[in-house]
Amino acid sequence: MPASRPIWKGQLRLSLVSIAVELYTATKSSAKPSFRQIHEPTGKPIHYEKVVAGVGPVDKDEIMKGFEYEKGDYVLLSNEEIDAVKLDTRKTLELTQFVGACEIDPIYFDKPYFIVPADDLAEDAFRVIRDALRASEKVGLGQLALRGKEYLVAIKPTGTGLLLETLHYEEELRKADPYFAEISAKKADAELLEVATALIEKKTAPFDAGVFKDHYQAALRELIATKLKSKSKKVSTKDEPDEAAPSGSNVVDLMAALKSSLEGSSGGKKKTPAKSAPRKKAS
Repeated sequence: MPASRPIWKGQLRLSLVSIAVELYTATKSSAKPSFRQIHEPTGKPIHYEKVVAGVGPVDKDEIMKGFEYEKGDYVLLSNEEIDAVKLDTRKTLELTQFVGACEIDPIYFDKPYFIVPADDLAEDAFRVIRDALRASEKVGLGQLALRGKEYLVAIKPTGTGLLLETLHYEEELRKADPYFAEISAKKADAELLEVATALIEKKTAPFDAGVFKDHYQAALRELIATKLKSKSKKVSTKDEPDEAAPSGSNVVDLMAALKSSLEGSSGGKKKTPAKSAPRKKAS
C-alpha cells in the first residue's frame, strides 16, 4: 500500500460504469531542501501575524474570504458558503472526451498524480479502462474539483495504473504571438539544418530520467552538511567570475561550430556550446 495518504477519494466514471478510486501525489516535496526565515541573533524562526491596518493583529475567527469587485470593496464569503457550492466533480471524475495521446500541447500540462483502484472490487473495471486507453492510444479528459478549484484533467495508462495530469485552462495561458512576433519565419539554411539534424540524431537515446540530476539541490545539501559539520555560522565560498559577455571576437562560424560538435559529441559527454552570431530582428 502507498506510504502517503490519498488526496482525493471518489468515483472514476465512464458512461454508466463507476469505479471507486484514490488519487495520490506523484511528486515528492521532500526531494528539495526547504528553508525557513530565522532571526539570526536568537536563532529562532520568524512567525507572521495577520494584521489589519489601523487595527493590528486579528483573531483567525474574524477572517473571511473576500472577492474585490471594485477597488477597496469586497464581497465576503465564509468557508461554509464556499463549501456549500455543489459540484458533481467533487466526488466524481467523469471521462467526457477522448483525444489522441499526442494531441495535447505540452504547455497545458501542470502536475501529475497516480490513480489507483480503492479496493479489489474496483480493480477489474479499473484494468478494463486502463487497457482500453492503452489499446486505443487515447487520453481521457474530465474535470475534478480539488482543493478549492475545479481542474481540467487528462488520464492515461502508466505501468499497471493510471496517471492523472492536471491541465491549465486556455484562459490561464499567455498567447505566444507577442513573444515570437519578431522571430523571422524564414526557413533555416539547408546545409546548417542538415548538420544540426545529424547532431541531434547522434545524441538521441532512450529517455532515462535517472541520468539527470539536480546539481543545484545537491550543492545546497552539501552546503547544509558542511554547515552542520563545522557548526559555523558562515561558510566562505569562492566568488566565481562573472561570465564575460560575448564580443565580436568570441563569435564563431555557426557551420564550423556545428561540425565540430558533431565530430566530438558522444552520449556520455557534455560540451560547452559555441556562441552563435547575434540574431537580427525580422524586418
